[in-house]
Parts: sequence; structure tokens; C-alpha cells
Amino acid sequence: MLLVPGSAGCVTADRGRARGPTDENRQEGGRQLSTEPTPQPPDDVPEAIPLLAPRDGLPPVIETSTQLVEYAAALRAGTGPVAVDAERASGYRYGQKAYLVQLRRNGSGTGLVDPVPLPDLSVIQQAIADTEWVLHAANQDLPCLAEIGLVPARIFDTELAARLAGLPRVGLGAVVESLLGYSLQKGHSAADWSTRPLPEEWLVYAALDVEVLVDLRDALAAILGEQGKTEWARQEFEAILAAGPPAPKQDPWRRTSGVHGLRSRRQLGMLRAIWEARDDLARRRDIAPGRVLPDSAMVAAVQADPKNEGALLELPVFRGRANRRMVAHWFTALARGKAQPDDELPLHSKPGDGPPPVNRWADRDPAAAARLQVARAGLAELSEKHAVPVENIVSPDLVRRIMWSPPRPRDAAAVTDALRDGGAREWQIELTLDVLTDAIGRD
Repeated sequence: MLLVPGSAGCVTADRGRARGPTDENRQEGGRQLSTEPTPQPPDDVPEAIPLLAPRDGLPPVIETSTQLVEYAAALRAGTGPVAVDAERASGYRYGQKAYLVQLRRNGSGTGLVDPVPLPDLSVIQQAIADTEWVLHAANQDLPCLAEIGLVPARIFDTELAARLAGLPRVGLGAVVESLLGYSLQKGHSAADWSTRPLPEEWLVYAALDVEVLVDLRDALAAILGEQGKTEWARQEFEAILAAGPPAPKQDPWRRTSGVHGLRSRRQLGMLRAIWEARDDLARRRDIAPGRVLPDSAMVAAVQADPKNEGALLELPVFRGRANRRMVAHWFTALARGKAQPDDELPLHSKPGDGPPPVNRWADRDPAAAARLQVARAGLAELSEKHAVPVENIVSPDLVRRIMWSPPRPRDAAAVTDALRDGGAREWQIELTLDVLTDAIGRD
């Protein structure tokens, strides 16, 4: 018997399919918040049962239009939520393109769709557009799914649900093991999914990722219902969909590992130039930028400030055959960055509209530092009481902004508006309003 954190009951794992709500069931639950301590698993918890093969066998990869239309019809005839997952080639290819899409629905079976020969999956979209999609860490998969025509109207994110439910570990394997009693295979999540043909063991791994998602959704929905958090989860899932794809990052070159070792704006200009040269080459070749030239090599080149191509080749990382062929490309980029006019050089930190780093608050505004301390203490108590991580209670960045520049007047109505304008959900506003209003009223 596996005890569910925050639940009055338990989920039983046996050697067949995990017992639990059917695909047609939906979460229900009261509004009262549970303040009971989280039950601890008993010492005699049985070992997790390894999931080694899909229950219906490994389906063939869908790679023709005929197969795709047939599976779309099967999905349309199925019942209940549809489990959805995608595999990318992060670290191998440029961008976050999907190289395999896995789906499973009760009555439809599992589909493994290859989006390389089938880049438009709108026929799948039409079949499941009005269905709840179950994903784990939806923010990771939704952008690449949207690129191939898959956009849900409703979702259930099992990772976010696990956070709200107070589970100590929220990775897919950990949640499946704790709630369903199964252990999933490991080892292929970071594989190069652009490989063709895909190895059978990878396909088994991919199929198993959606094998248990709906069962997991039902178990988590039951816990959230018992804890009075069903509405919280609904609002969080709606917020994910409303947010849409992430905006392009400003100055992405500033994320280069080791950038903080560069002291002058001239060095930052050189780094930006070689980063842009690398990014352009990586995009054209469809290779992960780090495989074209490591971050450490770019930083080392900037710090060395070579006077010519020969000096650049003296650096250890540039002695390889590939970089010797590209030495003119890299040296030209460095020289271009070094030659920029002073007024075009990047600042040491990108300008922003938010408050300064917290470690500077005590010196710059002691009252704001005191407000933040009070707010953080109150939010930590809420986090412990409701078994929800602080960052899910309310955005830490939003809290910092409110504590640094309190709204006027400093009352509950103004704080409500500030929270709502900052993207807080209604459940978060209701939960944190008193704590944050008290914090800004301390000085």
C-alpha cells in the first residue's frame, strides 16, 4: 500500500494495471483546505514494479499520412483524457523541435508519431481539440507541439499537480513510483531523438511515458480534491495555456557559462560577437550551439584577446581539426566585437524595470529589505501549512516587486490589484493577500 501525501487514503499497486479512477472519471473535491500533517509511508512499502514493455505491445511508428489519418480516427473514437508527450534532441540539434510525439487514449491505444515526415499534425489536433490533454511539465512540451499544429484547449499537468499536492519529488518517474507503484525506465530522456531509425528500446521508453499518464492524472486529481486544491490546479492549468509561447529572451548571449569572469564592456562586446557568430552557424547547420563551440572556448578566446589567427589556434580548445578550419570565422567575430564604438558596447548588466538584486536592498532601502523579510516569513508559513512550494504560492519576482515599490495606498485593495496585474491567480491572491498587505504596512 502506497500512502499518498496529504491524502486520507492510499493508492494500491498490484502486479496488474494500477487500480484507480477510470479514464472517464473527473476530479471532485471540497473547498476545505487540509491542515493535517503529511502521512509518512510505512516501512514495509513494497518495491516498485518495473514497467518494461507497453501493455498492448510496442506500436509501429506512424510515419505516413495514411497511418496518421487512421490513428486520428482511433483517437476520435476513444474516451476520456489523452496523454501527450514529445521527445526533442536538446544538446544535439538547434532549437527545441519535436522529433517524436507520443499519444495515448482509452480505447485508442498508443500512437508514436514521427513529425519529421509528418510536420503537420492538424488531423490529430482536430481529433482531440476538445479533449483534456495530460502532460508532465507542460511548459516544456507545449511550444514544440504548437510548431506541428498541436494546441490544447484544456490540460492537466501532472508535474504541477504534484507540486500543488505537496509531493516531495515531482519528476515523472518519482511521482509514478510513489502513487502508482511502478518504476519507469531511465536513460533515454537526453538521447538524440533526431536519430533515424529510432532504436526499439528508445521507442519502448517513449511509449511507457504515456502509458501511465492518465492513471497518474486520476490519482493526483483525487489527492487535490481531498486537499481542497482542485480549483487551484484548474486556475494554474488555465494560466499555462493563457501565457502562450515564451517570449524570446533578451540578450541571450548573457547566459553564456563563464560570462561573469569578463570584466570590461569591451570583453562583453567580443563575447556577444562570437556568440552571434556561433548561433548563426549552429542555426544554419541545425546543430546545438554548444557542439559548434563550447561556452568555455568563447570565454577563453575573449580573455586571451588573440592578435591574429595563429594566436587563437594556440588556445587548447581551438587546436582541433574542426576549429582549425573555422579559425578565420571565429577570429573575425572577435575582431568585430573588439572594434565596436564605445557607445555600442553592452552594459555590464542588462537594463531592467525590476528591483535590484536582493543582496543590495539593505544598503539601498533598509525598509524594503525589512518588508521582504516579513513577506518571506509569512509565505514560508503558508507554504508549510498547505504543503505547496513557496514559488507556487506566488511568484517570488512579483513579491520582490511589490515589496520594493509598494502600491498606493498600502491597503488590501491596492495589493490585490498589484498581484492581479502581475499575473497572480485568484487562489494565490486570496491565500497571500493578508501576508503581503501586512508586510508593506510595517513601515
